[in-house]
Amino acid sequence: MTKGGMESVEVFTAEGKGRGLKAQKEFLPGDVIFAEPAYAAVVFDSLTHVICHTCFKRQERLHRCGQCKFAHYCDRTCQRAAWLNHKNECSAIKRHGKAPTENIRLAARILWKMEREGSGLSEGCLVSIEELQNHVDSFGEEEKRELRTDVESFLEFWPPHCQQFGMQLISHIFGVISCNGFTLSDQRGLQAVGVGIFPNLCQANHDCWPNCTVVFNNGNHEAVRSMFHTQMRIELRALSKISPGDELTVSYVDFLSLSEERRKQLKKQYYFDCTCEHCKKQLKDDLMLAVKAGESKPSADMVKEVIQLSKDTLEKINKARMEGQYHEVVKLCRDCLKKQEPVLGDTNIYLLRILSIASEVLSYLQMFEEAADYAKRMVDGYLKIYHPNNAQLGMAVMRAGVTHWHAGLIEAGHGLICKAYAILLITHGPSHPITKDLEVMRVQTEMELRMFQQNEFMYYKMREAALKNQKIQVMPEPSNENAPSLFHKKE
Repeated sequence: MTKGGMESVEVFTAEGKGRGLKAQKEFLPGDVIFAEPAYAAVVFDSLTHVICHTCFKRQERLHRCGQCKFAHYCDRTCQRAAWLNHKNECSAIKRHGKAPTENIRLAARILWKMEREGSGLSEGCLVSIEELQNHVDSFGEEEKRELRTDVESFLEFWPPHCQQFGMQLISHIFGVISCNGFTLSDQRGLQAVGVGIFPNLCQANHDCWPNCTVVFNNGNHEAVRSMFHTQMRIELRALSKISPGDELTVSYVDFLSLSEERRKQLKKQYYFDCTCEHCKKQLKDDLMLAVKAGESKPSADMVKEVIQLSKDTLEKINKARMEGQYHEVVKLCRDCLKKQEPVLGDTNIYLLRILSIASEVLSYLQMFEEAADYAKRMVDGYLKIYHPNNAQLGMAVMRAGVTHWHAGLIEAGHGLICKAYAILLITHGPSHPITKDLEVMRVQTEMELRMFQQNEFMYYKMREAALKNQKIQVMPEPSNENAPSLFHKKE
């Protein structure tokens, strides 16, 4: 298939996995294999007033659609770009009296596009919407009940003058959304803000140790010369060297879980048994369950007790975070770490989870020195577990670098920021807003490091004066969500 810039990949039948994508040429780490605009996409119900409905950027002030009063846009450019997809939705919302849920809105947008363009292949698509997997036959009772509710709500919303589709196709569309909806993030990539359908991306099979990653790019209003750069899209990027004929794989879940837990999650959410090398051989599980090495090795009972304590503590932490009780979170983390440190190894995932939360919350509370110590230990553990070009690893190293910088540990801070920059150049590319932010930090810390190396005393004097005159940049409030996962799935 060579249509619409997709000449570098082909669809093939992967043994035991259905359709998959195969490389047609060689790719090196960081290469964009393909970029794909959404077939259809919507903003989450909870964020419709603060996220642009065209480019999915978070903005302070948004223009509201004067007709339906529901859709919001950055500016007239985004509003004009949205009209083809919003026109039918706009009149349907006015007729219905209110906007339906995100699932109904997404299904309606897909079906309006099929009404406009027909159900065959859209330009640049390797497969049609009708050919995508829906897994409806695998749904449990609860999922079937949700599906029936969605279909009923959809039929109430769908205007009588529009093309009427059969129940089987409508159910298929909701099934596709359920297992193929891709999570869209804001321009910093830190918060999930919407869901979209990308038919070509849907063809990429899962591997826990993939050779590709997917990044959502909101586009760039300034780059008016190139439609490609202004368009909101996903990019499939190579993480390692890929040869012609190699299957292109992405990971649907975060790697930082035991192989058994990942397999359970994949079976529950995506209805398949993972047979990747890392799951079959349980690679890295030993690191994730590591116990303290040395002469006085802890007993199996002691390890079991500490892991149970860690699980209970994580539940208490979640509750305290939901209530914004950050000092309580810090206390819980410190108490748990005291019990974990003599028993668990430095790559144990229960230790790493507590270190991650402690460093994030302490940074927010501006207790940077203690936060930096925990962040360093967390990153040291992550580096032994994650693929060297993993986006979540890059983001964690970046956060650790910023924490060290705020703590006045300029050498370590600059080193971590450079390491994060090298990872994100591959996973996100040089034009992504996160990478650009990181480049600014890299230049700033490099300048400060030179100053520090020339005259340490003067550096600290200047830093002290700068902090007195200017409030230190506060870290964002800790999020209760994990980093956005690849595919959107209602829990």
